[in-house]
Order: sequence, then structure tokens, then C-alpha cells
Amino acid sequence: MYIKKFLLVGILSFISCSTGNLDVIADLPSDLPEISAVEKFPNSDLLWLIEDAGNDNVLYGINFSGKVEREITITNAKNKDWEDLTTDNNNTIYIGDFGNNNEKRDVFTIYKIANINTISDKAVATKIDFELPKKMKSKDFEAFFLFRNHFYIFSKEHKKGVVIKVPNIESLHTAELVTEFEITGKRSKITSADISEDGQSIVLLNHDKAWHFSNFKGDDFFKGNKKMLDFKHSSQKEGICFFGKNQLLITDELQGSHGGNIYSYNLD
Repeated sequence: MYIKKFLLVGILSFISCSTGNLDVIADLPSDLPEISAVEKFPNSDLLWLIEDAGNDNVLYGINFSGKVEREITITNAKNKDWEDLTTDNNNTIYIGDFGNNNEKRDVFTIYKIANINTISDKAVATKIDFELPKKMKSKDFEAFFLFRNHFYIFSKEHKKGVVIKVPNIESLHTAELVTEFEITGKRSKITSADISEDGQSIVLLNHDKAWHFSNFKGDDFFKGNKKMLDFKHSSQKEGICFFGKNQLLITDELQGSHGGNIYSYNLD
């Protein structure tokens, strides 16, 4: 998401710690060890986070020092397996509850929380539910973004994955298959995704790398220019979002004394 680049430069000038090709911005709160997503609104200094399966049904807003400044409980939701976040241009944030490790779920949910700036500590979400196409076996999903008022949702698989789309309309939908995809490499499971504010590029996250696609037409993402971003650092990375046009923000889970950070990566 867009923000003036000099803000990030100012933040990073105070930080000397780096890991591989990633710059460490801050530690995540130690009492939130299972962060599964990060998202940011334009012209805001808050990063929004969630934890995954079995944790509280809470949205956390943290600053760039890693301090929690806001907590919003979604009163009509259960964290069955929250996996990713996306936003629109109207101060609305969406929670993807579509994790499915055992591949037995029949119905998946996206929670829509509107007017985030006017909410104090509790919110009622709008629910957008979806099923898979009839001939598609149940799959595990951890990544999505909003594009042209549809959610594009990526499966988490070693080899050939799928992209499905669901309209941003409150109802129970049957998802539409967009395409199958195959990203080569030893580790290729997609754990988070984001699209740039101008809709011209996307990123797909893995534990030690990401893939950047640009110059595509419509939603034919995989026929654009492809670049692998090698972090030279492996951890359980679960969240990614654009930060301006040429920066990415990335989060990983805390495992013992390893991880639990917010990182930045320069696309240039």
C-alpha cells in the first residue's frame, strides 16, 4: 500500500539489524506468536495483524515499533483458521478465514469490517461465504487479495495450485476457478499474497522467498513478468503486503527464539 517512501527510510535509519536480504523493522509482540497476516491502509501508520487457527477473533493494530495500539474484537466471528488480510480504498479490511489444513472444509468465510477508523474495540462483520466448484476437491488456502471487487484466493500446495475468485458481495457463493498455476522450486507453498495499490503487480509469499509478477493483463497474473525474490533467510513467514510502490512488509511467526519480526524488502 502507498505511503511516502521517506517514512520508511527514516524508520530504517535507526535500525542496524538485518537478516539476509531482509531488514528488521521491529519485534512483534511476544504474546502474539502466531501472526498469519499483515496489511496496511494508505496514509496510515498502523499495521493490521491477525493470528491463525484457534486464536482470538481479534484484529490488532500495531505501530512501527511493534507496540499494539488498537485491538478490535469481531463479535460475530470465530477464528476457525484466519490466514490473510486485504483492504479496499474505503477503510474496509477483510479477514480470510479459509485455512484448511486437513482439507475437510466445505464452506469458507471472508469477514468484512467496514469503517475501521470509526471502530473502538468491538465490531460486527459482514460475512461473505463461499464453496468450491463442484468438481474441485477441498483445498487449503492461506493467501488472497481484492482486485476489481473480487477476492482472488490462492491454494497452498507443493506443486500445482489453483486460483479461485469470489465476488465481494454478502452471500454464499460458488467460487469460480480462475487458473491453475505451478511455481517451480523446492519450497513453493503460498502463505500470503498482496496486490499493489495501482493493481499492476502482485506478490506471493513463501517461507524463504516471494514471487513478484508484473505487467500482466486483467487477472492473468502468471503471464506477466515473473521475478523470484530470494530472502536468503528461512522462517515461518506468513504475512506480506506492499508498502509504497517498491517496498514490501513481511511478518513471520515466533518459534522459540527465532522469528516474530516485521521485515522490509526493497523491490529495487
